[in-house]
Amino acid sequence: MTKKILLVGESWVSSATHYKGFDQFGSVTFHLGAEPLVKALAGSAFELTYMPAHEAVEKFPFDMAGLDAYDAIILSDIGANSLLLPPDVWLHSRTVPNRLKLLKAWVEKGGGLLMVGGYFSFQGIDGKARWRRTPVEDTLPVTCLPYDDRVEIPEGTIAEVVKPEHPTMRGLDGAWPVLLGVNEVEVRDRADVEIVARLPEDQGGHPLLVVGTHGTGRTAAWTSDIGPHWLSPAFCEWEGYGRLWKNILGWLTEKQA
Repeated sequence: MTKKILLVGESWVSSATHYKGFDQFGSVTFHLGAEPLVKALAGSAFELTYMPAHEAVEKFPFDMAGLDAYDAIILSDIGANSLLLPPDVWLHSRTVPNRLKLLKAWVEKGGGLLMVGGYFSFQGIDGKARWRRTPVEDTLPVTCLPYDDRVEIPEGTIAEVVKPEHPTMRGLDGAWPVLLGVNEVEVRDRADVEIVARLPEDQGGHPLLVVGTHGTGRTAAWTSDIGPHWLSPAFCEWEGYGRLWKNILGWLTEKQA
């Protein structure tokens, strides 16, 4: 049976100014950050809808029926403001449904939610992602720090699998390729919450993959990236890359007993 997945975020626009002696000019480029995941899920049991960050501001569902079209939702590198401040609110001071509260209610009744790390995930760079103390954070198996939570690891690190028997780790034996960073989070002290993978103790032992439940739904936090720069090219090209995400999505979309 095909499972429908909505990936929200993982896009950005860059503006540059080029100086050449007396002269200067500007350029603007658009980037997508989830191509490795799109490639890995192609032809699989997971039908992926990729909603870039700028589209999500207006196109992310405003009602439960819109969310119910999906079995799991991935929030990746998109700040809370993108869902809190659509044009109706920001430009016209009109009221709209709070989509963070809507997401929480959707998870409570059985939806699967995954937050993936990045500069605008969890609390993010300069604390600007602002997921702390939101209804979405309430659903996650981790809590966000109140400040910039990036852990940059330019020398690289290898994940340490804590629970190799967990379904998300199926078929992922052996050493993993290099990671270059994570968001630092705090794991909730609850019986349903499990740390599946983390960084080594000499890199702080920070959680990497944490799973849990909220209501009748399942939630997970992957604190590194979906692709570069925190995932090395070797990680994105690793034969286990696709298996990892399929395992996580498979677990998320499996109904609780």
